[in-house]
Amino acid sequence: MEPGPAEPGPCLSGPSGADQAAGAEPGRRALAVAAVLPAGGCGERMGVPTPKQFCPILERPLISYTLQALERVCWIKDIVVVVTGGNMEAMKNIIEKYQHKHISLVEAGVTRHRSIFNGLKALAGDQPDSALCKPEVVIIHDAVRPFVEEEILLNVVTAAKEHGAAGAIRPLVSTVISPSADGCLDHSLERARHRASEMPQAFLFDVIYEAYQQCSDYDLEFGTECLQLALKYCHIKAKLVEGSPDLWKVTYKRDLYAAESIIKERISQEVCIVMDTKEDRGRVGHLLEEVLKNELNRVKVTSGALCHAGRDLQQIILEQCYSFVCVNVMTADFQETQKLLSMLEESDLSILYPVVVVSVHFLDFKLVPLSQKMENLTRIGELAKEVRKRNILLFGLLIYYPQDEQKLQESLRQGAIIISALIKERNSGLVGQLLVA
Repeated sequence: MEPGPAEPGPCLSGPSGADQAAGAEPGRRALAVAAVLPAGGCGERMGVPTPKQFCPILERPLISYTLQALERVCWIKDIVVVVTGGNMEAMKNIIEKYQHKHISLVEAGVTRHRSIFNGLKALAGDQPDSALCKPEVVIIHDAVRPFVEEEILLNVVTAAKEHGAAGAIRPLVSTVISPSADGCLDHSLERARHRASEMPQAFLFDVIYEAYQQCSDYDLEFGTECLQLALKYCHIKAKLVEGSPDLWKVTYKRDLYAAESIIKERISQEVCIVMDTKEDRGRVGHLLEEVLKNELNRVKVTSGALCHAGRDLQQIILEQCYSFVCVNVMTADFQETQKLLSMLEESDLSILYPVVVVSVHFLDFKLVPLSQKMENLTRIGELAKEVRKRNILLFGLLIYYPQDEQKLQESLRQGAIIISALIKERNSGLVGQLLVA
């Protein structure tokens, strides 16, 4: 699920009626903040031909997730993405496809520091046709750190406003050693006294821009630490801010799988049970809901009705729920499921994340022969193929409906186990298949 309400943005002290009208607290005005996202790397350590920032996770480029994390922060006004000329068109397509806003593109340099410098130049107005305004504070972040939260962004920006520069840090996991020229141990660092420098970092814009303007060719060519530039050229000692474990960087191929698991977990934290409450046997839908609540531990399970207006369901879609279980009790076809799919297709919900829809059907041998029921449900493959184009993953589930209450509970429990797996795994290889509980 998406994060909750945004943190209040950083402010500067000082009276300003216009600034108060813009939303700042009385006597304080909002701080102008922008971000620079260097994304010109080739990803050599990843070991794949595609630069890691463009590697797909759930069929969406990694950099898009990072942009989304920054866009959620309403007080970041501009985001400058620095990419190579060869990837400029691909980046434009990503921005358009995933509807990213307030993004400006700048061509990268041959090294990380040169790329960041180009991004800062765009914010300073040093490049032709730049329509960006110079910020008071600039955030520098990595394109391949998609899980940055607003809290740490706010913390580094606030610290940078006070100290001139600030950066996130984490405890060292391994001891750092220095080898001699002949490959032997020269000395080691005391792990408890040192920290790993992470991203994001934030600076008063004038501080970091001056540092880059004074920067030697050697530092531009071989340097990697922005905080060190502020110290070396502007004598600014950065404030170090403890970061969270989520700040890790996607570096190796295995990291892509780890990132995918985290994203799947986050978007599977809410499940909506959709059913027609007017059905005479609608209680089975409510029974399934209760069983799912027990099976999906720590997952929010809500329900919505496919009434004529569909207001409840529309609100759930607006709140960005990405998992739906559509209960078809009496209908022999996909009538209720098709209503839900139409609503999802009309929304933009599936642009950023794949939406799972499990179409649940119940089999009562006394009412409908198995062969007839299966024949009616074979349309799921065709329907799934249509909605797959909109990033909607449709699965079918047939649950046996016995008259015995105990057997019914067992059937529902087996169904809930399958639903749980489909939602958590989001396995596109099973799309369009009819599973049986």
